[in-house]
Amino acid sequence: MGKPNRRILPTIIGVSVLTTLAANVAVLVAHDDGPADTRPDEKRARYVAASGSTGLSPTAVAPLGKRLEPHVLVAAPSTLPADLVQKVRGAKGVKGVEVVDAVQGMVAGKRVGLMGVNPSTFRNYTPKPTAKSDALWRNLASGDVAISFTMGSDGGVKLGSQVPTGGKQHQSQLRVGAYATMGISDVDAVISHTTAQALGMPSGNAMLISVPKSEPKTFIKKLRKVLPKQAKAVAVNPEIDFPEAGDVPASNGQVMTAQQVRTVIKAAGTRLGWPYVWGGESEAEGGYDCSGLMQFAFAKAGIRLPRVAADQARVGWVIPYSKAEPGDMLIWANDPTAPGYISHIALYLGDGKMIAAPRRGTVVQVQKVYTRNMRGAVRVSPKTAAKVAAAIGG
Repeated sequence: MGKPNRRILPTIIGVSVLTTLAANVAVLVAHDDGPADTRPDEKRARYVAASGSTGLSPTAVAPLGKRLEPHVLVAAPSTLPADLVQKVRGAKGVKGVEVVDAVQGMVAGKRVGLMGVNPSTFRNYTPKPTAKSDALWRNLASGDVAISFTMGSDGGVKLGSQVPTGGKQHQSQLRVGAYATMGISDVDAVISHTTAQALGMPSGNAMLISVPKSEPKTFIKKLRKVLPKQAKAVAVNPEIDFPEAGDVPASNGQVMTAQQVRTVIKAAGTRLGWPYVWGGESEAEGGYDCSGLMQFAFAKAGIRLPRVAADQARVGWVIPYSKAEPGDMLIWANDPTAPGYISHIALYLGDGKMIAAPRRGTVVQVQKVYTRNMRGAVRVSPKTAAKVAAAIGG
């Protein structure tokens, strides 16, 4: 596949099994998208419950503790200094810090964001359905890999299958122990710290920080003063702007022009019939996923979008679907393992129709708009889109 856009997690530079994936200090790959091809009302546990069983003792993984929402992600090319981690733990407003291993890696032939974690503690930083699954974390501790729901359902990676995991040239076979989205838009695969070390990943080169009463932007500004030179920090899934009625501007250069709207719709129309390909964003991949289609179409109008649906939802104002106009993007939270997480996006055409790349096994097509799990319409601001894309490397 091609080279999807990056956020902040570093490439691996000559460490053991993992090989250099890029020359710059970049980021995790993030893919999505599309509604699941299973019925929406199926039990969430089906997706987060791991396949098979392990030989681990019942106490191998600690039970779920107090759940914390991660607000800031820090990553560096190598191990974060212990004194830095302690300083952050003691900073005002910090409720929790979770140190992890983080890289761009290869899983089942896809280049994705891969984290090595402590199953007993990292689970407290994940969405509730994922956090609650003891079987998931026990399987992770036994050497399995957990992949995001969309990577499984729309990437075609089967639960219980053996998949190559590691660097581009050297990989080990790991069992897919669960479908579970971790609620971080860049992370599509998670393994235990022990497995990560066996694969040659750097140790403790990233951390998640929970600062529930602080503005992430403000906290990051202060944090950057003490970070190592090559370390990066970004907000984890920043809040989406749901404005009050009447607060959305009509023009003044803040929203798309009529010509831009026509260009975006025309561009999306040229992709009709192309296959859905998870992670696809150009002809090079042989097709498109939902956010890849949006990025392609808006680029034709000179509008730079970030790569994934969860980030694309923040490039303007989210308004009720009843107020949607042609050229708006429609967003859904269809992921049963991460409630509220934006996992699908499409382009509104008007008259109850949209252009979408729905899911694995389909093609880019015009569909009737459905409202189940819909979170509204995004009135795109080119200026905001550029800022979001620049901030996260989209």
